[in-house]
Amino acid sequence: MSEVRAVALRGDLFGQRIREQWTEQLGRRLDILIAGCARDEPLLLERMETRVTGVDEELPAVRAVVEARQDLASWALGDMRSVPMPPRSFDVIQLTFLLERIQHAELVLDRMLQALRPGGLVLLRMRDRRSAYGWCDRAVPSWLRSLLWKRLVAEGTPGPLPAVYEPITSRDGMHAFCLTRGLMITDDQTATTGPAMGRIGSAAVALVDKLTRGRLPSSHDEVTMVIRKPQNHFARLI
Repeated sequence: MSEVRAVALRGDLFGQRIREQWTEQLGRRLDILIAGCARDEPLLLERMETRVTGVDEELPAVRAVVEARQDLASWALGDMRSVPMPPRSFDVIQLTFLLERIQHAELVLDRMLQALRPGGLVLLRMRDRRSAYGWCDRAVPSWLRSLLWKRLVAEGTPGPLPAVYEPITSRDGMHAFCLTRGLMITDDQTATTGPAMGRIGSAAVALVDKLTRGRLPSSHDEVTMVIRKPQNHFARLI
């Protein structure tokens, strides 16, 4: 089944990169995997033929959100080490606030790279383990996160979801990963978008920044990257 689907906002970095990928492929349909689809908003990209598949962990808060989405051609929930991701099936993988909340994140990312076609793109958004926000997110006890969640986030935000933050979930960690896999990072940005960054959250991350003398900065909490899998023979190794 193929149809025109909404994938990314006009003017958005990811939307621009997807459009460039579509142009490079002479208008052939793009197969897109959204990993972490409970946290990804239905976005808009006009006049492009795409087929969008979603995958995420099997958690009650995740299932409730994914079941309500209308923009996915198909989706699967489960252990991210075993959910269906056939080799070389996708032109673009949009990885949305997933790596920081799962175990075995490096293994899962390697699986996704196997599912990506040579020359394909990984569009990554994640919380930075080495930011003040990332430290607070994983340091706060689960019972307190559950108690405060609805007071600190916008209505409808799924969660609280696990806060694992393995070493790969940092800007430096991702650069090291890409270097060892022969991947090229074409875009690398940081931003402050944490769902708990209201008055209480901002005060907490500012305090962590001060106490660590900037080692865990409050200047950002999100890392956004565009990563390209090589077209050459080395792509067959990953």
